[in-house]
Amino acid sequence: MSERKAVVVTHQRVRSSSIVTEALNQLKSSGFSVSIVDNSEAPAFGEPYQQVDPDTEIVIVLGGDGTILRAAELVKCTGVPILGVNLGHVGFLAEFESFQIGEAMSKVAAHDYSIEERMVAHVDLWLPGADKPLTDWALNDMTLERYSRGKMVEVSLRVDDVEMSSYGCDGIIVATPTGSTAYAFSAGGPIVWPDAQSLQMVPIAAHALFARSLVIGPQSTYTIGLLDDSPSDGWICCDGRRQLLVPKGSRVTVRQSHDIFHLARLSGASFTQRLVSKFDLPVVGWREQHHPNLSAKRGQEARDA
Repeated sequence: MSERKAVVVTHQRVRSSSIVTEALNQLKSSGFSVSIVDNSEAPAFGEPYQQVDPDTEIVIVLGGDGTILRAAELVKCTGVPILGVNLGHVGFLAEFESFQIGEAMSKVAAHDYSIEERMVAHVDLWLPGADKPLTDWALNDMTLERYSRGKMVEVSLRVDDVEMSSYGCDGIIVATPTGSTAYAFSAGGPIVWPDAQSLQMVPIAAHALFARSLVIGPQSTYTIGLLDDSPSDGWICCDGRRQLLVPKGSRVTVRQSHDIFHLARLSGASFTQRLVSKFDLPVVGWREQHHPNLSAKRGQEARDA
């Protein structure tokens, strides 16, 4: 029987916590050979980075969504699934909370989990005069923002090589469905269900009469040009980690990648259920809170359904 391999990704500040210790002990007692990654510097945009051995069975993340995005670099192009146990705040990508660590590790040992596929964005950065692009990717989002804090960037936007708009702004976010609940949501973008196979573009503080979010399908491509007369250079960042200065005259293309990110799921909770729980959505509306009869009627209707 071949050795079972697991990689635990966490943060140095929680490396010695009882939760991490419990997870490591339980995995080892279940026959896993365990490697630990508790600190990894973000590579520059377009640069290579460390990856796990392709025969790794699972990568377990003990931390928040930022730690999961760091772990995503380790499994890129390998097909190895990631399981997130939330030790952070919202932890939208995480499957279990910290107090469920024992149950989570038992399910991993029994291989009692399903795999959810998430799309990845492919990002090409064409610098002025370059004959080939710098290439990167994003599980959550790609942002192209102003480099000079006191100035805007002037950008042009194309979809499928058709010019759509140009304006000054603080930046532009292109998010996957996975990233639609993160920075793009904070900037006013819609929440997109994970199976939608789409990319949304959200402008940040655009100085324009028409600067709305756009959502494109899996066969389409965004092209964002940083104009030659832009008041500021740009700054590109993928998943809050891989970054680079972008000079004026550059362009960025974003499309759906052929790669797929594999997320291990231990429960049958739907995305909608996680959305309501993680965002603590007001299932009971304002009118019902102030009119008890409406709330009682709603409860009776739910029981009768």
